[in-house]
Amino acid sequence: MKKLILILTFFTVANAIGQVKHPLPIIDMHLHAIPVADFGPPPLKIGAPFKYWGPNDPQNDFGEVYFNEQKSGAWDKRSITSALTDDQLERETIAMLRKRNIYGVLSGSMERVRKWKTAEPKHIINAVYWNFRHVKSEKLDADSLRRLFKTGEFKVFSEVAIQYEGIVASDSIFEPYLKVAEDLDIPMGIHVGPGPPGAPFQGASKYRARMHSPLVLEEALIRHPKLRLYAMHAGWPMIDDMIAMLYTYPQLYVDLGVIDYIIPKKEFYAYLKRLVGAGFEKRIMYGSDQMIWPKAMGVSIDNINNAPFLSKSEKRDILFNNAARFLRLTDKQIKEMQ
Repeated sequence: MKKLILILTFFTVANAIGQVKHPLPIIDMHLHAIPVADFGPPPLKIGAPFKYWGPNDPQNDFGEVYFNEQKSGAWDKRSITSALTDDQLERETIAMLRKRNIYGVLSGSMERVRKWKTAEPKHIINAVYWNFRHVKSEKLDADSLRRLFKTGEFKVFSEVAIQYEGIVASDSIFEPYLKVAEDLDIPMGIHVGPGPPGAPFQGASKYRARMHSPLVLEEALIRHPKLRLYAMHAGWPMIDDMIAMLYTYPQLYVDLGVIDYIIPKKEFYAYLKRLVGAGFEKRIMYGSDQMIWPKAMGVSIDNINNAPFLSKSEKRDILFNNAARFLRLTDKQIKEMQ
Protein backbone atom coordinates (compact mmCIF):
# COMPACT_ATOMS: atom_id res chain seq x y z
CA MET A 1 0.00 0.00 0.00
CA LYS A 2 2.82 2.36 0.92
CA LYS A 3 4.55 1.51 -2.34
CA LEU A 4 1.38 2.33 -4.30
CA ILE A 5 1.06 5.68 -2.49
CA LEU A 6 4.69 6.49 -3.27
CA ILE A 7 4.17 5.68 -6.95
CA LEU A 8 1.04 7.79 -7.15
CA THR A 9 2.80 10.65 -5.35
CA PHE A 10 5.73 10.43 -7.73
CA PHE A 11 3.50 10.68 -10.81
CA THR A 12 1.47 13.52 -9.28
CA VAL A 13 4.62 15.52 -8.53
CA ALA A 14 6.14 14.68 -11.92
CA ASN A 15 2.97 15.79 -13.66
CA ALA A 16 2.92 19.05 -11.69
CA ILE A 17 6.57 19.70 -12.57
CA GLY A 18 5.81 18.94 -16.21
CA GLN A 19 2.99 21.45 -16.20
CA VAL A 20 5.28 24.12 -14.79
CA LYS A 21 8.02 23.37 -17.25
CA HIS A 22 5.74 23.05 -20.28
CA PRO A 23 2.83 25.49 -20.02
CA LEU A 24 0.43 25.67 -22.92
CA PRO A 25 1.76 27.90 -25.70
CA ILE A 26 0.72 31.54 -26.05
CA ILE A 27 1.09 33.81 -29.09
CA ASP A 28 1.73 37.47 -28.32
CA MET A 29 0.74 39.42 -31.44
CA HIS A 30 2.06 42.73 -30.09
CA LEU A 31 5.55 42.74 -28.63
CA HIS A 32 8.26 45.39 -28.89
CA ALA A 33 12.05 45.57 -28.88
CA ILE A 34 12.82 49.22 -28.24
CA PRO A 35 15.48 51.18 -26.35
CA VAL A 36 14.65 51.34 -22.67
CA ALA A 37 15.20 55.12 -22.64
CA ASP A 38 12.63 55.79 -25.39
CA PHE A 39 10.17 57.19 -22.84
CA GLY A 40 12.74 59.05 -20.78
CA PRO A 41 15.47 58.14 -18.30
CA PRO A 42 14.61 54.85 -16.56
CA PRO A 43 13.32 53.54 -14.28
CA LEU A 44 9.73 54.40 -15.19
CA LYS A 45 6.54 52.99 -13.73
CA ILE A 46 3.33 52.17 -15.53
CA GLY A 47 -0.09 51.37 -14.16
CA ALA A 48 -0.98 47.70 -14.28
CA PRO A 49 -3.68 48.87 -14.12
CA PHE A 50 -4.00 52.60 -13.70
CA LYS A 51 -6.39 53.62 -10.93
CA TYR A 52 -7.38 56.81 -12.74
CA TRP A 53 -6.18 59.13 -15.51
CA GLY A 54 -4.95 62.27 -13.80
CA PRO A 55 -6.32 65.70 -14.66
CA ASN A 56 -4.05 68.41 -15.94
CA ASP A 57 -4.18 72.16 -15.49
CA PRO A 58 -3.61 73.44 -19.06
CA GLN A 59 -1.03 75.87 -17.68
CA ASN A 60 1.20 72.85 -17.10
CA ASP A 61 3.22 70.92 -19.68
CA PHE A 62 1.41 67.57 -19.78
CA GLY A 63 4.53 65.81 -21.02
CA GLU A 64 6.26 66.76 -17.77
CA VAL A 65 3.19 65.90 -15.72
CA TYR A 66 2.98 62.41 -17.21
CA PHE A 67 6.73 61.82 -16.89
CA ASN A 68 6.50 62.70 -13.19
CA GLU A 69 3.59 60.26 -12.88
CA GLN A 70 5.74 57.54 -14.41
CA LYS A 71 8.39 58.25 -11.83
CA SER A 72 5.97 58.22 -8.88
CA GLY A 73 3.16 55.88 -9.97
CA ALA A 74 0.70 58.27 -8.32
CA TRP A 75 -2.16 57.38 -10.71
CA ASP A 76 -1.57 53.64 -10.52
CA LYS A 77 -3.58 51.06 -8.66
CA ARG A 78 -0.59 48.80 -9.11
CA SER A 79 2.74 49.77 -10.67
CA ILE A 80 5.27 47.75 -12.59
CA THR A 81 8.72 49.18 -13.14
CA SER A 82 10.75 49.26 -16.33
CA ALA A 83 14.09 47.65 -16.98
CA LEU A 84 17.09 49.89 -16.36
CA THR A 85 19.18 49.00 -19.41
CA ASP A 86 18.64 47.65 -22.92
CA ASP A 87 20.43 44.43 -21.99
CA GLN A 88 18.22 43.93 -18.95
CA LEU A 89 15.11 44.57 -21.03
CA GLU A 90 16.18 41.98 -23.59
CA ARG A 91 17.10 39.40 -20.94
CA GLU A 92 13.93 39.80 -18.91
CA THR A 93 11.64 39.80 -21.94
CA ILE A 94 13.23 36.65 -23.33
CA ALA A 95 13.10 35.03 -19.89
CA MET A 96 9.36 35.73 -19.77
CA LEU A 97 8.88 34.26 -23.26
CA ARG A 98 10.59 31.06 -22.18
CA LYS A 99 8.92 30.82 -18.76
CA ARG A 100 5.37 31.27 -20.06
CA ASN A 101 5.98 29.54 -23.43
CA ILE A 102 5.11 32.73 -25.33
CA TYR A 103 5.79 33.17 -29.04
CA GLY A 104 6.15 36.90 -29.57
CA VAL A 105 5.52 38.84 -32.80
CA LEU A 106 8.40 41.20 -32.13
CA SER A 107 8.79 44.60 -33.77
CA GLY A 108 11.31 47.40 -33.44
CA SER A 109 14.26 48.52 -35.49
CA MET A 110 15.35 45.71 -37.80
CA GLU A 111 18.77 45.66 -36.16
CA ARG A 112 17.28 45.23 -32.67
CA VAL A 113 14.76 42.59 -33.77
CA ARG A 114 17.55 40.63 -35.41
CA LYS A 115 19.65 40.88 -32.24
CA TRP A 116 16.84 39.56 -30.06
CA LYS A 117 16.05 36.82 -32.58
CA THR A 118 19.65 35.65 -32.44
CA ALA A 119 19.42 35.49 -28.65
CA GLU A 120 16.08 33.63 -28.77
CA PRO A 121 15.45 32.01 -32.15
CA LYS A 122 12.58 29.78 -30.98
CA HIS A 123 10.17 32.19 -29.26
CA ILE A 124 10.48 35.24 -31.52
CA ILE A 125 8.60 35.90 -34.76
CA ASN A 126 10.23 38.76 -36.66
CA ALA A 127 7.95 41.69 -37.45
CA VAL A 128 8.44 45.13 -38.97
CA TYR A 129 7.56 48.22 -36.93
CA TRP A 130 6.71 50.98 -39.37
CA ASN A 131 5.51 54.53 -39.88
CA PHE A 132 6.41 57.08 -42.54
CA ARG A 133 9.50 58.18 -40.65
CA HIS A 134 10.93 54.74 -41.34
CA VAL A 135 10.98 55.44 -45.07
CA LYS A 136 13.99 57.65 -44.28
CA SER A 137 15.43 56.15 -41.10
CA GLU A 138 15.49 52.51 -42.29
CA LYS A 139 14.94 53.00 -46.03
CA LEU A 140 11.63 51.15 -45.79
CA ASP A 141 9.60 52.38 -48.71
CA ALA A 142 7.10 50.05 -50.39
CA ASP A 143 9.64 48.56 -52.80
CA SER A 144 12.23 47.85 -50.11
CA LEU A 145 9.55 46.30 -47.87
CA ARG A 146 8.47 44.06 -50.74
CA ARG A 147 12.04 42.84 -51.15
CA LEU A 148 12.44 42.38 -47.39
CA PHE A 149 9.29 40.31 -46.96
CA LYS A 150 10.13 38.17 -49.98
CA THR A 151 13.26 36.95 -48.14
CA GLY A 152 11.04 35.35 -45.49
CA GLU A 153 13.10 36.74 -42.62
CA PHE A 154 10.28 39.01 -41.42
CA LYS A 155 6.87 37.37 -41.11
CA VAL A 156 4.49 40.15 -40.01
CA PHE A 157 4.03 43.81 -40.98
CA SER A 158 3.27 45.16 -37.54
CA GLU A 159 3.15 47.48 -35.74
CA VAL A 160 2.04 50.06 -38.30
CA ALA A 161 1.90 53.19 -36.14
CA ILE A 162 0.74 55.81 -38.62
CA GLN A 163 -2.00 57.04 -36.28
CA TYR A 164 0.69 59.02 -34.45
CA GLU A 165 1.37 60.87 -37.71
CA GLY A 166 -2.28 61.76 -38.28
CA ILE A 167 -2.61 59.16 -41.06
CA VAL A 168 -5.07 56.26 -41.29
CA ALA A 169 -4.90 53.05 -43.28
CA SER A 170 -7.55 54.16 -45.77
CA ASP A 171 -5.58 57.28 -46.77
CA SER A 172 -4.26 57.14 -50.34
CA ILE A 173 -0.69 57.76 -49.18
CA PHE A 174 -0.71 54.35 -47.45
CA GLU A 175 -2.09 52.48 -50.45
CA PRO A 176 1.27 51.10 -51.74
CA TYR A 177 1.93 49.46 -48.36
CA LEU A 178 -1.46 47.78 -48.25
CA LYS A 179 -0.76 46.41 -51.73
CA VAL A 180 2.57 44.94 -50.61
CA ALA A 181 0.93 43.16 -47.68
CA GLU A 182 -1.95 41.83 -49.79
CA ASP A 183 0.22 40.78 -52.73
CA LEU A 184 2.65 38.87 -50.53
CA ASP A 185 0.02 37.64 -48.05
CA ILE A 186 1.83 39.28 -45.12
CA PRO A 187 -0.26 39.70 -41.95
CA MET A 188 -0.58 43.37 -41.02
CA GLY A 189 -1.31 44.90 -37.62
CA ILE A 190 -2.33 48.56 -37.48
CA HIS A 191 -2.39 50.74 -34.38
CA VAL A 192 -6.07 51.62 -33.88
CA GLY A 193 -6.76 52.87 -30.39
CA PRO A 194 -4.94 54.33 -27.42
CA GLY A 195 -1.47 55.76 -27.35
CA PRO A 196 -0.22 57.33 -24.14
CA PRO A 197 -2.67 59.68 -22.44
CA GLY A 198 -2.44 63.18 -23.84
CA ALA A 199 -0.56 61.96 -26.93
CA PRO A 200 -0.90 65.26 -28.90
CA PHE A 201 0.92 66.97 -26.03
CA GLN A 202 3.69 64.38 -25.84
CA GLY A 203 5.26 64.79 -29.26
CA ALA A 204 2.54 63.27 -31.46
CA SER A 205 0.98 66.57 -32.50
CA LYS A 206 -1.08 64.99 -35.32
CA TYR A 207 -2.54 62.19 -33.17
CA ARG A 208 -6.32 62.43 -32.93
CA ALA A 209 -8.84 60.61 -30.74
CA ARG A 210 -11.21 60.05 -33.67
CA MET A 211 -8.57 57.76 -35.17
CA HIS A 212 -9.25 55.30 -32.34
CA SER A 213 -12.25 54.21 -34.39
CA PRO A 214 -11.68 51.05 -36.43
CA LEU A 215 -13.95 52.60 -39.05
CA VAL A 216 -10.74 54.18 -40.40
CA LEU A 217 -9.87 50.71 -41.75
CA GLU A 218 -13.01 50.30 -43.81
CA GLU A 219 -11.97 51.58 -47.22
CA ALA A 220 -8.63 49.79 -46.95
CA LEU A 221 -10.47 46.50 -46.41
CA ILE A 222 -12.81 47.17 -49.32
CA ARG A 223 -9.92 47.89 -51.69
CA HIS A 224 -7.88 44.92 -50.42
CA PRO A 225 -10.30 42.06 -49.69
CA LYS A 226 -7.53 39.45 -49.38
CA LEU A 227 -5.57 41.46 -46.80
CA ARG A 228 -4.91 39.72 -43.47
CA LEU A 229 -5.44 42.61 -41.06
CA TYR A 230 -5.75 42.99 -37.31
CA ALA A 231 -6.72 46.11 -35.39
CA MET A 232 -4.34 46.59 -32.50
CA HIS A 233 -5.75 47.53 -29.08
CA ALA A 234 -9.13 46.28 -30.37
CA GLY A 235 -10.03 49.87 -31.18
CA TRP A 236 -10.56 50.77 -27.51
CA PRO A 237 -12.71 52.51 -26.41
CA MET A 238 -14.82 52.51 -29.61
CA ILE A 239 -16.64 49.27 -28.87
CA ASP A 240 -19.68 49.86 -31.08
CA ASP A 241 -17.51 50.78 -34.06
CA MET A 242 -15.33 47.73 -33.42
CA ILE A 243 -18.30 45.38 -33.33
CA ALA A 244 -19.69 46.94 -36.51
CA MET A 245 -16.37 46.41 -38.29
CA LEU A 246 -15.96 42.80 -37.12
CA TYR A 247 -19.52 42.03 -38.23
CA THR A 248 -19.08 43.66 -41.63
CA TYR A 249 -15.57 42.32 -42.37
CA PRO A 250 -15.25 38.65 -41.36
CA GLN A 251 -11.53 38.67 -42.23
CA LEU A 252 -10.73 41.32 -39.60
CA TYR A 253 -9.14 40.31 -36.28
CA VAL A 254 -8.14 42.31 -33.19
CA ASP A 255 -5.45 42.13 -30.54
CA LEU A 256 -5.83 43.20 -26.91
CA GLY A 257 -2.45 44.94 -26.66
CA VAL A 258 -2.02 47.32 -23.71
CA ILE A 259 -5.72 47.44 -22.76
CA ASP A 260 -5.32 44.03 -21.12
CA TYR A 261 -3.18 45.49 -18.38
CA ILE A 262 -3.19 49.32 -18.17
CA ILE A 263 -6.87 50.29 -18.20
CA PRO A 264 -8.90 49.62 -15.03
CA LYS A 265 -9.78 45.94 -14.92
CA LYS A 266 -13.51 46.62 -14.71
CA GLU A 267 -13.32 48.52 -18.01
CA PHE A 268 -11.13 45.91 -19.70
CA TYR A 269 -13.45 43.10 -18.68
CA ALA A 270 -16.51 45.05 -19.82
CA TYR A 271 -14.90 45.71 -23.23
CA LEU A 272 -13.74 42.13 -23.71
CA LYS A 273 -17.10 40.78 -22.56
CA ARG A 274 -18.88 42.92 -25.18
CA LEU A 275 -16.63 41.53 -27.94
CA VAL A 276 -17.12 37.94 -26.83
CA GLY A 277 -20.82 38.42 -26.14
CA ALA A 278 -21.32 39.85 -29.62
CA GLY A 279 -19.97 36.62 -31.08
CA PHE A 280 -16.38 37.52 -32.02
CA GLU A 281 -14.46 35.25 -29.65
CA LYS A 282 -12.82 33.50 -32.63
CA ARG A 283 -11.15 36.71 -33.84
CA ILE A 284 -9.70 38.10 -30.62
CA MET A 285 -5.95 37.60 -30.18
CA TYR A 286 -3.71 38.14 -27.21
CA GLY A 287 -1.20 40.97 -27.38
CA SER A 288 0.79 42.48 -24.54
CA ASP A 289 2.14 45.63 -26.19
CA GLN A 290 5.10 45.05 -23.89
CA MET A 291 7.46 47.97 -24.38
CA ILE A 292 9.92 48.45 -21.53
CA TRP A 293 7.98 46.64 -18.78
CA PRO A 294 8.55 42.87 -19.12
CA LYS A 295 6.21 42.05 -16.23
CA ALA A 296 3.35 43.44 -18.33
CA MET A 297 3.28 40.14 -20.18
CA GLY A 298 2.53 38.12 -17.07
CA VAL A 299 -0.05 40.60 -15.78
CA SER A 300 -1.94 40.72 -19.09
CA ILE A 301 -1.99 36.94 -19.50
CA ASP A 302 -3.24 36.49 -15.94
CA ASN A 303 -6.00 39.06 -16.53
CA ILE A 304 -7.29 36.98 -19.44
CA ASN A 305 -6.95 33.67 -17.59
CA ASN A 306 -8.77 35.13 -14.59
CA ALA A 307 -11.66 36.64 -16.56
CA PRO A 308 -14.71 35.07 -14.86
CA PHE A 309 -16.91 35.25 -17.96
CA LEU A 310 -14.54 33.36 -20.27
CA SER A 311 -14.72 29.60 -20.68
CA LYS A 312 -11.57 27.50 -20.78
CA SER A 313 -11.88 27.10 -24.53
CA GLU A 314 -12.42 30.85 -25.04
CA LYS A 315 -9.25 31.59 -23.09
CA ARG A 316 -7.26 29.16 -25.25
CA ASP A 317 -8.70 30.70 -28.39
CA ILE A 318 -7.67 34.20 -27.30
CA LEU A 319 -4.25 33.20 -26.02
CA PHE A 320 -3.29 30.88 -28.89
CA ASN A 321 -5.76 29.31 -31.29
CA ASN A 322 -7.02 32.46 -33.00
CA ALA A 323 -3.52 33.78 -33.66
CA ALA A 324 -2.37 30.37 -34.91
CA ARG A 325 -5.22 30.43 -37.42
CA PHE A 326 -4.61 34.06 -38.40
CA LEU A 327 -0.89 33.40 -38.93
CA ARG A 328 -1.72 30.18 -40.81
CA LEU A 329 0.58 28.06 -38.68
CA THR A 330 0.90 24.46 -39.82
CA ASP A 331 0.07 21.48 -37.65
CA LYS A 332 3.79 20.83 -37.42
CA GLN A 333 4.53 24.36 -36.24
CA ILE A 334 1.78 24.18 -33.65
CA LYS A 335 3.02 20.82 -32.38
CA GLU A 336 6.52 22.21 -31.98
CA MET A 337 5.17 25.02 -29.79
CA GLN A 338 3.49 22.65 -27.33
